[in-house]
Amino acid sequence: MTISIDQPKAIRKGEELDTNALEQYLLAELPDASGGLTVEQFPSGYSNLTYLIRLGDQELVLRRPPFGNQVKSAHDMRREYRVLSRLCEVYPPAPKPLLFCQDHDIIGDDFYVMERRKGVILRQSNAPDELTDDPMLARNLCESFIDNLADLHLLDYESAGLADIGKPQGYVERQVTGWARRYEKAKTDEYADVEQLSAWLIEHMPGDGGAVLVHNDYKYDNLVLDPNDLTHIEAVLDWEMATIGDPLSDLGTSLAYWTEAGDPPLSEMINFGPTTIPGSLTRSELADRYADRTGFDVSRIQYFYSFGLFKLAVILQQIYARYHRGHTQDKRFAHLNDTVAALGTRGIDAINSGEF
Repeated sequence: MTISIDQPKAIRKGEELDTNALEQYLLAELPDASGGLTVEQFPSGYSNLTYLIRLGDQELVLRRPPFGNQVKSAHDMRREYRVLSRLCEVYPPAPKPLLFCQDHDIIGDDFYVMERRKGVILRQSNAPDELTDDPMLARNLCESFIDNLADLHLLDYESAGLADIGKPQGYVERQVTGWARRYEKAKTDEYADVEQLSAWLIEHMPGDGGAVLVHNDYKYDNLVLDPNDLTHIEAVLDWEMATIGDPLSDLGTSLAYWTEAGDPPLSEMINFGPTTIPGSLTRSELADRYADRTGFDVSRIQYFYSFGLFKLAVILQQIYARYHRGHTQDKRFAHLNDTVAALGTRGIDAINSGEF
């Protein structure tokens, strides 16, 4: 597969926008805007919806909450817009937002518009040959991936004006108990391993271990890569869960997404990028490089890896619940319950083995 820029597709059924109202709004609000509006959708996200909007010669990106959303705090467009407005000034991979709209007469919900960053987005099924055939390139990309997360955590978030987006004291307790409550509200089936994992995390909860700006969903398919140099990160996307909290919680989430070559076959269900190709770093190697880059103590990472698996299970369960209850018709969500169960099993295996 040759390297190609990530492109949108036709809008999924049930997720269409009112293009007439949107066009009039954008023409009135955006400086120098002209021309007719066309809208397509970036189809791979499971949470907030992302559209490519073309207005004359301009290409912009629109973000809005999912249809049928029942968890408003998880899809706060104003907050995501505010985070990016400040972050883009000090962190080059953060796209610049251009406007925020809370008038629901436009497209039925809050939304914001930001600049488009063009590039390659790696997903499980689209790794280019240049990457799969070059173990050194794959290794260098892994290093860029983890170094960029470390650099985000080393950012002076107070000077960036982001201290007010989270409360670091008691962060771990709020996260663990909060995600446990979300799971209970979104339950549609009984998953013994997920239940056991939730109970273990609460029982073995560590204290807070520092405060940094955390992304909370940092993985390959939230990165935009330079097609001329796949090790260069052009943009980091999906800042909806960014806050101030424990750095190992963020690292653990990234490791939970990271399937490695020796994992059981079941783990392929939770692979969010080409992380098993020759040359790729293991989760342990990623954690070691992160520690070297930041100087942070990563001795608690096994707990946060298990928590990352649980959190991912809850996120997917919330999405599956929307499908199960008829709030979305997106067929990609029809079997997410199987993935939820797989994540629970992976978490229990990690606890029993003491490894990550």
